[in-house]
Amino acid sequence: MTSNNNHPRPVLMVPLRRCGSHALRLRLNASPDFYAPYPLHIVDFMPLLELYGDLSDDNHYFQLITDVIGLQSGLMVKWPGVALDPVDIFNAIKDEPRSIHRIVWELLFETGRKNNASVIMDKSLDSIHYADELLEIFPDMLFLNVVRDPRAQVSSMNKAIIHDFHTLLNTRTWLRAYEKAKELEKKHPEKFLTIRFEDFIENESVIINQISEFFNIRFSEDMLDIHNSADAQSISTRSALWKSNCSAPIKANVDKFRKQLSDGEIEIIETLTGEYMDYYGYERISAGKADVSDKAVANAVKLNIEYKSKAWQDLRYRDSRDYMLRKFRVDYMEMVKSRLIREEDLFQKSA
Repeated sequence: MTSNNNHPRPVLMVPLRRCGSHALRLRLNASPDFYAPYPLHIVDFMPLLELYGDLSDDNHYFQLITDVIGLQSGLMVKWPGVALDPVDIFNAIKDEPRSIHRIVWELLFETGRKNNASVIMDKSLDSIHYADELLEIFPDMLFLNVVRDPRAQVSSMNKAIIHDFHTLLNTRTWLRAYEKAKELEKKHPEKFLTIRFEDFIENESVIINQISEFFNIRFSEDMLDIHNSADAQSISTRSALWKSNCSAPIKANVDKFRKQLSDGEIEIIETLTGEYMDYYGYERISAGKADVSDKAVANAVKLNIEYKSKAWQDLRYRDSRDYMLRKFRVDYMEMVKSRLIREEDLFQKSA
């Protein structure tokens, strides 16, 4: 299934990280028709975009391309066998409508072509918030909507350095992402496949086969043999967040949130997400009347600042490699921001 624009068929996995997305990505990558490299998560770069100015200016656009390639080069998990040249990327897309999303996808298409894939997927789930823009660029884009019990997903988010460290804040993030996914699915039902992660855990073969049919890629039993996946073995050693990716899903973990969350935290989650729990078939266990007021949110924001600082310090001593790789990404974006501001100041002074 290829695009009319002579590039692999684009697929975006949505709507939010910590849904079991790597487990699915690694299995699908065993299909010769499909490829999904480690995600770029361009959402983290978006606050810098306005600093590039008018992208119709070739110099501005080339600089953005160069910096996005720099972000890709600093990924925790490299894209094997891919060396991206900003001149080649610029020349390939300079005459098309200009967008950071078009840049990102040209990088993805390049790696997809090198892997002879007819379908390439971006696992940057947070890009659900830019789905409307993506569909304007790629009308043939498909969406794999991976739903997970919000109690389990928020519990997982609470332990991840990429998210906040407060249940109320992470639940609000969950709600925004799932609201957008549901809205988009209603607009474009033919472009969406929704699966529940719990159903994948219950029967890997059925769900992977279902996804393969939706993408029109070949299914094989090799896609289920995660123990022999070099990608899975590699990523499982990179971070504590990914250590389970080299083994079969553990069914007992579906309800693990009951031991990880307090009754109060479960009620916060069910208060905010109850409508979606009902919609996706998750049974509530609380009254759903927790305090989720603006005052409670403000207090959570204050606590999160303290918790996040401690989490970075803990990561530094617990897993120094994970810390350094993640810190490099943060430092890279700070470096780009400082350079862009400095260059703009120099331009204003010389004008």
